[in-house]
Amino acid sequence: MKNIVLGVLAHVDSGKTTLSEALLYRSGRIRSLGRVDHKNAFLDTDRLERERGITIFSKQAVFDMGGLRVYLQDTPGHADFSAEMERTLSSLDYALLIISGPDGLQAHSETLIELLRRHRIPFFVWINKMDICLRSRAEIMEELKAKLGSAAVDFSAPEAEIFESAATCSEEALDKYLAEGRLGDEELAKLIKDRKLFPCFFGSALKLDGVDELIEAMERLIIPPEYPEEFGARVIKITHDEQGNRLSWLKISGGSLEIRQDVEYEYGGETVREKITQIREYSGTRFETLKRAEAGAVCAVLGLSASRAGQGLGYESDAEDPVLVPALSYSISVPGMDPAEAYRRLSPLSEEDPTLRIVWDPRLREIQARLMGEVQIEVLQELIKDRFGLDAEIGAGRILYRETIASPVEGVGHFEPLRHYAEVHLLLEPLPAGSGIIYESAVSTDDLDLNWQRLIIGNLMEKTHVGVLTGSPLTDVKVTLVAGRNHLKHTEGGDMRQAACRALRQGLMKAENVLLEPWYEFTLQVPGEHVGRAIYDIKAMHASFEGPEEIAGSMLLRGRAPVSEMRDYQTVMMSYTKGKGRLSCLFCGYFPCHDTERVIAETAYDPERDVENTPDSVFCSHGSGIIVKWDAVERFMHLDSGIRLDSGEAGSAAKPKLRSGSLDFDEKALEAIIQKEFGPPKRPSYSSVTYEYGKPGKSKSGPAKKEYLIVDGYNIIYAWEELKKLADADVGAARDSLAEILINYRSFRGCELMLIFDGYRRPGPGGTEDAGGIHILYTKERESADLYIERLVHEMRKDYSISVVSSDAMIQLAALRQGVKRMSSREMRAEVELADAQISGIIAAHSPGRIRLGDVARIDKKE
Repeated sequence: MKNIVLGVLAHVDSGKTTLSEALLYRSGRIRSLGRVDHKNAFLDTDRLERERGITIFSKQAVFDMGGLRVYLQDTPGHADFSAEMERTLSSLDYALLIISGPDGLQAHSETLIELLRRHRIPFFVWINKMDICLRSRAEIMEELKAKLGSAAVDFSAPEAEIFESAATCSEEALDKYLAEGRLGDEELAKLIKDRKLFPCFFGSALKLDGVDELIEAMERLIIPPEYPEEFGARVIKITHDEQGNRLSWLKISGGSLEIRQDVEYEYGGETVREKITQIREYSGTRFETLKRAEAGAVCAVLGLSASRAGQGLGYESDAEDPVLVPALSYSISVPGMDPAEAYRRLSPLSEEDPTLRIVWDPRLREIQARLMGEVQIEVLQELIKDRFGLDAEIGAGRILYRETIASPVEGVGHFEPLRHYAEVHLLLEPLPAGSGIIYESAVSTDDLDLNWQRLIIGNLMEKTHVGVLTGSPLTDVKVTLVAGRNHLKHTEGGDMRQAACRALRQGLMKAENVLLEPWYEFTLQVPGEHVGRAIYDIKAMHASFEGPEEIAGSMLLRGRAPVSEMRDYQTVMMSYTKGKGRLSCLFCGYFPCHDTERVIAETAYDPERDVENTPDSVFCSHGSGIIVKWDAVERFMHLDSGIRLDSGEAGSAAKPKLRSGSLDFDEKALEAIIQKEFGPPKRPSYSSVTYEYGKPGKSKSGPAKKEYLIVDGYNIIYAWEELKKLADADVGAARDSLAEILINYRSFRGCELMLIFDGYRRPGPGGTEDAGGIHILYTKERESADLYIERLVHEMRKDYSISVVSSDAMIQLAALRQGVKRMSSREMRAEVELADAQISGIIAAHSPGRIRLGDVARIDKKE
């Protein structure tokens, strides 16, 4: 009998557990039909689940379906527990996506479809609750086709219509249909397996309507996977049974697993070898022990003491990082208990749910955990009470920030108290977004023994390094050991650790630091009459979005926004759309923070007072150790690494330098994004610059082109404080003031200048006007300036030397993609001020009084 793993996925309250119950009942696995509202469902076994009437933990049931042994995975439907659902996806062969007929496609349903796409999982669609649905099947199918395309086919339709619709899903199927007038099960099954066809079934799970037809179709149309002979498995999750035994849930993806079999896996950088002491096959709360588990099975095993969720065993690789991750951190306290002791008691919860990331913050002396929302907070408190007998208090949520650097820097650490010695030099370099921290050594074993090099790298890897702006975790940095020295008698392992950590910290203090914040990729659908309000709100969030797209009478907006701005927008949107709007958010990574200065001020983190992460070094003087501040270490260091960076300020800065993320994108990160999404970025054809490591760039100039400056008007207005204050009172006056400033600037620089404004702030069809030699353009009402500027650059870049002025991240990305110059709002302000200063010097010969930048146009006319 072949094994398959079938996952049941749905938005909360769509009838997911009810359908699972119906499948088990109609297949003969259970004798009576339970109900969620009666608190006797076969798979809702936890007290918290029965009290709340929702699935919180993924559960398994096993039943036979024709010649298949099905491992059914019932996953949580509530968005707060989506991380638990996503962990299960790596084990699925097929999925059953449930849509509530009365409610239609909801925000979380669209998230599930996206996750199934990313994991390449074929799925069937079950439209539930049709017994109480007032919408027609045609309306529901139209909605599904808008999301899934023509691949969504109604399998409750007449057979001829099914064949005709399915034939359009591939050329081979179309040829078969045209030749024979029908498609066999083999062709349909292959289309489903290849995700070219998504069969849709209608019914009522509660009343068992249509359930038999669904089971019969799955028996015919599911193709069991072919597994290799070599052993492989992946850890799905970690749980503990009532006796406290540690259970590792595995999906066997190759060969077989037997009792007493040795299994090897990586832990802490080393290979661990352990024996499997027991294999359990669970169905609900009951299990039977097995001597052997075959490929395709999902089982829980005892004997693996340090395995982790997502880990690959045998030939299997580790699972990809999850998409649905919490972006908020919460403090946990237990009144009357020492926080460190409470952390020791609660830490096993992180093992069972890795996304919780329960950690101890020594600086704040508090327990921190990552959570998805209010329901998960309540459930976690009850879980702690049930499991550990503790009454936990959970504080308000905080955004999880990250920090990185914008340019290479060398860090030096020296540790030399009496009878100790170590010096370490590290090169820190920025990496593309999502890279994490990478450690390497570039030191010859002639200069430093290999065991010392390994010790330094190992010590650095063990520590969670934090940035110097807010004390947030460091990420997207390559750390290279470039020099090191030990003493034959006085160096111990701890000395190298001290020197290495101080070197990394000292490098960060000198570096150009960037604060990162989590961003959502969102899809917002609102009725047409509310799209103006939606666009205004999104712009106010510092978000980037594509122009509105009309779908079935509604307007669809897609884009990216900071989590800090959009985290509570669901409630606001549902209020002004009267429940007719739909918002779907997916965490899409960390990007430069849009309000860096405010976050740093609120955090009030002082890196020089962080004794756990000191940047200072210790040198020996007159028989005792003395502390040398980080900005003076280079004057006392014993080694010269030979690294020469273009940084004349090394050792002279009074505090770490800051790059404001809302103003600039790291060049390497930008290029990495473009390389991944669009291929190699285009470069300006009229000039190129070549670089050699440690040497200034050499320019090769070609024929000059006419210079055009394209300015994102509202981005400038809301980036320059005086214009922003004016805009708060009168947007039109702010536009006029900016235009006057740019008219004067253009007169002095002699370039062509286009000032672009979003049309949604100015009612009307859009249009252009010329004022003082600059071209002012208003996009059409509800048209985004982002897309307009991108189109404009694409059309003009071949004939002109283009510079785009905006701090909008998406516009900067578009500019890099097109190979044109970019200037942030902050840099443009500096340009205007520089021009003002230069004009003052020029005008001094013409007039005894000081002339403002606003007077330049009049003087030009006189001359």
